[in-house]
Amino acid sequence: MDLQLKGKPALVTGGSKGIGKAVARALAREGVSVALLARGIDALNAAANELATETGQTVIGVSADTTQDAQVRAAVAAAEVALDGPIDILVNAAAEAAGFATPPKLDAIESPYFHNELDTKVMGYIRCAQAVVPGMKASGWGRIVHISGLAARTTGNTVGSIRNVALSALGKNMADELGEHGINVTVVHPGLTRTERTGPLIEQRAQARGVSTEAITAEMAARNSIRHLVDASEVADVVVFLCSPRSRAVTGDTIAAGGGTPNAIHY
Repeated sequence: MDLQLKGKPALVTGGSKGIGKAVARALAREGVSVALLARGIDALNAAANELATETGQTVIGVSADTTQDAQVRAAVAAAEVALDGPIDILVNAAAEAAGFATPPKLDAIESPYFHNELDTKVMGYIRCAQAVVPGMKASGWGRIVHISGLAARTTGNTVGSIRNVALSALGKNMADELGEHGINVTVVHPGLTRTERTGPLIEQRAQARGVSTEAITAEMAARNSIRHLVDASEVADVVVFLCSPRSRAVTGDTIAAGGGTPNAIHY
């Protein structure tokens, strides 16, 4: 299937690593010119050079902290100049990863931690959308995908659940507001996902428990319905479809991409 993405400019936040980088790679392979946005300049430039060399597409890096309004606006403006046009596709993935560290219990949640989490993953996503939506409205077409997480559907991480549920609400509100302008907005909930962080963590756990890395991987995979530790590239495949003109019938919804949650029904 031709996803009809060739030549469209995209901005991927959190694009220097993890799911963001996997999405950027998948978009570039479809002929999309991509701007990666992240804070760390060295990692950003390394990722941009790697993906440009690998795919033969234009991939550039723009540095910004998504908790800072002015930095976001400046980064988007720089991306639009470098990619020779307004941003058609925004994938918001800039957030602190969850799923490995033990989250704080209720009595340990403090205001700075709470506000930083929501400022990064909710307000940060809003800031990036605010910066690209005027260009999308002018061209009459756009795709925005918010990368959230399955903590929205499970307990055990209070702040993680709050920020991810908030993104589902944000996505639906944006979809209804922007749909008449040809802009679709969706949310993707990854579950536990294999990224470049996963290998070292699996090795650490295996050494600590005196078992094989295969045993730890199997334990992780057993958390989902397909008994397979989903790779970031597999999440990216879902996201790229949602970024394409082919996804016109899907907007305002949240798509789980975690291999299925056992014993749960969502409707």
